[in-house]
Amino acid sequence: MDATPPPDDAWLDAETRRLLSFGATGRRVVHPLGGAAWLGDDGTPDLARPVHTWITARTVHVYGLGALLGVDGSREVATAALDGLRTTLRDPEHGGWFGSVAPDGSPAETAKECYAHAFVALAGATAATAGVPGGEDLLDEAAEVFERQFWDDATGRVVDAWDRAWTAPDDYRGLNAAMHSVEAMLAVGDATGDRAWHERAARLSGLAVDLAAAYDGRLPEHFGPDWTPDLELNRERPDDPFKPFGATVGHALEWSRLLLHVEATLGADAPSGLLDTSRLLFDRAVADGWAADGAPGFVYTTDWAGTPVVRQRFHWVAAEAIGAAAALHRRTGETAYADRYAAWWAYVDAHVRDVERGSWHHELDPHNRPAATVWPGKPDLYHAVQATLLPRLPLAPGLAAGTARCLGGPPAA
Repeated sequence: MDATPPPDDAWLDAETRRLLSFGATGRRVVHPLGGAAWLGDDGTPDLARPVHTWITARTVHVYGLGALLGVDGSREVATAALDGLRTTLRDPEHGGWFGSVAPDGSPAETAKECYAHAFVALAGATAATAGVPGGEDLLDEAAEVFERQFWDDATGRVVDAWDRAWTAPDDYRGLNAAMHSVEAMLAVGDATGDRAWHERAARLSGLAVDLAAAYDGRLPEHFGPDWTPDLELNRERPDDPFKPFGATVGHALEWSRLLLHVEATLGADAPSGLLDTSRLLFDRAVADGWAADGAPGFVYTTDWAGTPVVRQRFHWVAAEAIGAAAALHRRTGETAYADRYAAWWAYVDAHVRDVERGSWHHELDPHNRPAATVWPGKPDLYHAVQATLLPRLPLAPGLAAGTARCLGGPPAA
């Protein structure tokens, strides 16, 4: 690979602030109904779309991190988005959070999804750490709901979804929800000091370890209620944004990083094999996904032989590649990871960052031209902001606690 100098900390800090300005300018990310709006390519809120719990929770998280950094406007945005989680998006009858609320204020998605609730728990942990008003109450409620409804202590895994009244669990089980549950549980453990959350994260990580070994680093994403893999799900709808067919390259990279956070958090009590699995997932994702069709960038998915299926380039995959390379370099000191890290930042700078309209292009076509077939607009700062912070932080504690300890700035005026 070409020797490309990596961005220094000053550049990363400037990029963090540039990204946060995208939604904070004029508080445009704050939806009139409460919560966070879906933003278009130029940052204009698309008020015809529902208010989503996962977008709102991620907004609380990233602007809570901004508050810890002392970035102007961040605390106000985090507070307003968090209020949406306490009111608009919360189910006042049965507890927990709707998946989304329609523009008229009525519930649009009433199923209670582990994926969304994991992000609410993450939001609560970050908000509590940052001292965002209402953060501690949100953390307490989200942790209680998550432990009671989604954590299956008997198996060390999570239930993917329930009906609105919590009377019947869905038969589907998914690795995406499990992955973000690991992230959330690490954060909740950091924020509360309750090590049981870290131990749960370690137990759940064993699922990825076992699957990586069984499938040569290509992680099955979809399962039945007994966690039997369904390798054919959505073969006819392969570009689904949440349940695509095949192996998802970006999730292998995300798991690669998360396993190292689990190892660093648990220390001597961490399960064995986390580093080896992290390497396997990283190597497989890079071999299958990076420039797989001759053009730079990561493809979205591959089949079970590693052949690309969906060749669109998504911003979040590049962001997770950067985070995984940074984590593996920090853990091992090996220059190969540093070289990958630098090269992928060069790719992001050349193709993904939108310096004209702000944020990052969420989707590029196989020729690295902006596209909108799966992810129209720019609804999400979560992956990009984290990519600018992770390289500057230790592997443990997590992002909020680490930012407070290592990067925290004076409170914004």
